[in-house]
Amino acid sequence: MEDRYDAVDIEVRRSEGLTVTFADGHVAEFDLMRLRLFCPCATCRTLRERGEEAWPRDGSPVRLQITDAELHGAWGLNITWNDGHSTGIYPFEQLRRWSTP
Repeated sequence: MEDRYDAVDIEVRRSEGLTVTFADGHVAEFDLMRLRLFCPCATCRTLRERGEEAWPRDGSPVRLQITDAELHGAWGLNITWNDGHSTGIYPFEQLRRWSTP
């Protein structure tokens, strides 16, 4: 993996979003909605491919929030949402690509 995909600092703001600083100094910021709507897990990807919304689903909390976030090895971040969804692992390489025009 290239250094530019190495996350050197991760700031999780549970009710706001995520900021990742990469080894080359690039800072990527994501709001909660963007992260949740583009969850990379198989379930959410399948829903999007069928033209359905991955979030909100029936019974989803009115206010979206991150309840937990843990490193997944050295290559990604696993986010748990307040709707109970926790299978999305956000690779740092993908987060970098999402933040670069």
